[in-house]
Formats: sequence, C-alpha cells, structure tokens
Amino acid sequence: MKAAADRLRLWREKPPAFVREVLGVTPDAWQDEVLAAFPHHQRLAMKACKGPGKTAVEAWLAWNFLVTRPHPKIAAISISADNLADNLWAEMAKWRQRAPLLQAAFEWTRGRIFARDFPETWWMSARAWARSADRRQQGEALAGLHADYVLFILDESGGIPDAVMASAEAALSSCVEGHILQAGNPTHLEGPLWRACTSERALWHLTEITADPDDPRRTPRVKAEWAREQIRKYGRDNPWVLVNVFGRFPPGSLNALIGPDEIADAMERRHEPASYGEAARVLGVDVARFGDDASVIFPRQGLQAFAPIRFRNLDGPQGAGAVARTWTDWQADACFIDDTGGFGAAWIDNLRLLNHRPIGVGFAASASDAAKFANKRSEMYFAAVEWIKAGGALPSRDTPGVAELAAALTQTTYGFRGDQLLLEPKEQVKAKLGHSPDDADAFALTFAQPVLRERARAFDFSRLRRGIV
Repeated sequence: MKAAADRLRLWREKPPAFVREVLGVTPDAWQDEVLAAFPHHQRLAMKACKGPGKTAVEAWLAWNFLVTRPHPKIAAISISADNLADNLWAEMAKWRQRAPLLQAAFEWTRGRIFARDFPETWWMSARAWARSADRRQQGEALAGLHADYVLFILDESGGIPDAVMASAEAALSSCVEGHILQAGNPTHLEGPLWRACTSERALWHLTEITADPDDPRRTPRVKAEWAREQIRKYGRDNPWVLVNVFGRFPPGSLNALIGPDEIADAMERRHEPASYGEAARVLGVDVARFGDDASVIFPRQGLQAFAPIRFRNLDGPQGAGAVARTWTDWQADACFIDDTGGFGAAWIDNLRLLNHRPIGVGFAASASDAAKFANKRSEMYFAAVEWIKAGGALPSRDTPGVAELAAALTQTTYGFRGDQLLLEPKEQVKAKLGHSPDDADAFALTFAQPVLRERARAFDFSRLRRGIV
C-alpha cells in the first residue's frame, strides 16, 4: 500500500512520470514543459499551430488528475459538442485503451468518464451549449461544478465565448485545488485564449507552439516541408499561415478581406490584351433572390476583369437568354452560376436547353481546399482577393457596379471555424452595405474552379491525335 501511495504522490507531483509509466509514451519537449508546470499553476494555456499534439496533453493531464486526486470533478468543453466528441473525448478513449490501470479503474461513455468504485463523485463530464444559446446559456455550460479537486478543460478555446471562462473562474474560489487548462489555435482577437495571451497574461502559464520550419523549438509533429510549402504558396503574412504554421494571432487589420487602397490600385490598372489573351474567359453569374437585388454577369480573363452586366427582375428563361448571349458573343470558356438555395436552378436548366453547360456553385458547399476554408464562398472570396493582390485589374471606378464591388470586398470580414477561414455571414454584409453584395458574389464566382481555354484544349488534343506530341 505504501508503495502504491508513493507512486500516486510521484505522479501527482510529476505528471511527466505518469505519462511515461502509465501511458507508455515519451512526450515532446514542449509537452514535457506543460506537464511539469501543471501542479504549480492554476491556469495553463497553450497557443498552438495546427497539429502539434495539444489535445494529447489535455487528455494526459485529465487522466493524471483523475488518478491522483481524491474524488475529483472535471468538466471538458469545446467550440461544439461534435468537436469535443471527435477530438478530446476520442483522445481520452485512446489513452484508456493503452493503459491497463485506467481500464481497470475507470469506465468511459460518450458523455462521462467515472471511477468504477465511486461513479457519483469521481468523474469527468463532456459539456456543451446549444447552437442557439445566448451569452447566459453559454456561461451555464460550466456552471454548478463544485468539489475539493476541480479541473476545467477548454479545448479549441480560441473560439469559445468569454462567458464560459467566467463560470470556470468562479469555481476556483472555493476548492482545495483547482485548475483551468485551455488550448487552441489563435483564430480570434477576443475570447479566453486571446485574453490569456494579452490583457491577462500575468495570470496564465502560457506555452506557445510553432511549426515554423526555421525555429529550432518547433513541434516535430508537423512536417517542416509541409510548413515551407504553405509559406511559399500563401506568404508568411497570410492569416491562415500565421495561425496554422506559426501559431500567431493575425493582426486586427487583416480581419477585413482587403483594404480600400488595394482596391483603388486595382481600378487604376489596365493590362494589354496580349498579356492575358491566352487565359480562359470566365463568367460569374449571381442570380437575384429578391426584388431589390440585381442579377449580375461578371466577365474575367486572366488578370483582367471587365465591366459587369447588371439586370433586375429577370425570370429563368430571360436570365438564361442574357447569359447565353454574353457567353456566345464573348466566346466564354466557362460559366459559374450561384445555385445556393436553388435560386439559380431555373437559369441553369434553361441554359442547358440552349446547349450551354453552366456549372452551378453552392456558396455553402465544401471548399476544394477544405483544410483551409470552411466553405466554397470563403475559398472563392479569398481567391479573388489574392488575384487583386497579384496584379489583377478591376474595371474603372465609374463603371456601374464596381463601387458596390469595392464596398463589399473592403467591408466583408473573416474569422475562423476551428482552423478554417470563414467569411462573416452574407446577411451581416448586406446589413452593413444596405444592399446585397451581388457584384462581389458574381466576381468571386469567376474563381470557383480553374478553367482552361477551349481553344488551347482543342489545339493540344489535335496535336496528340496527329502524333506531334
């Protein structure tokens, strides 16, 4: 008995020993530092890049607390119930399966882990709030937890509301030993992780984890070549790279898609036809949903965008006819039509009757690069902005619809869902603008998919048929 008590005391004082002896794993250097700091700090925060193993640390410390404290209570929460189930709760199950001691002493269910001998007083629970919850209801997700030994774990805390943290803080006032452990990607310039890194920095033991390929302290769990590829592809100052590679908060000024000066420069640029003549000709079509909205056809070829064509109060056959005329006259190579909610279905169907092959695009559909973007709308808008920054030329400022395009691009902001870039809802953009961002939507649709020039495809295929290539 004394030997067992001594072992528990060692594991309580030195969690790295518990992880090695009970779970049979050797932590990374930064993980060892967090484990060692846990007994000495009430508040621990991990600000991390993508994929360094922070969820594993949360699970290791949760198991350590369950094993080494008498009748503890642990509450775990994340940005959503699904996220908690798929990440931290699954991680808890994984380590239990690897440790005979944990299997013998604890039962695991989908919402609760408890000691077999004391199921009512010795446990860890999964907490969540409803999607429709207001601030008070969010805060109640962690309310009412009282015990001598208490641990709160906030997974993906970059997106968790402040009200949730307030409930956890309140429980620390009356316990013998209490801890708050939070970890997340630095995706929001507000919330518990942001405050732990800024205004409340003195209260927290903060660990910063990076995948920077040039930093000798980088996490070894993220491939250095992958990190270099992201930096080469998007640039070191890209918000997605800042968050997911460097583990840094994006600057507040980058919360807007693009600045007005960059838009103004793009309106002044003009490219000679010889510089873009071999590029594909693409049409983006936004279909009006309501009477005060405009239907817009936006043409773009390579780095040159042309004047949008705007209509009001067109039905399916009329809209399809307008698109067909532009398509034929301009000899376009592809046409992407907003089919979100089925509003563009009539235009698409009628265009097919006219022997055209339009491509419907759902703005809420999955992005081609789903690891980076939360939906297709976000992906297209960011591609449009990158095009402008790479030298794209917009129509002149006095062109009808271009002022509306500029306003929408400069006033649309983004955030993160987990580690995916996500534009603010279209309804919020419309409320700020006072009108629907129809021109911006049509322009963004020209970036829905890569397009090859029809003439170039025919030329290549004919060469292949003749055996020249």
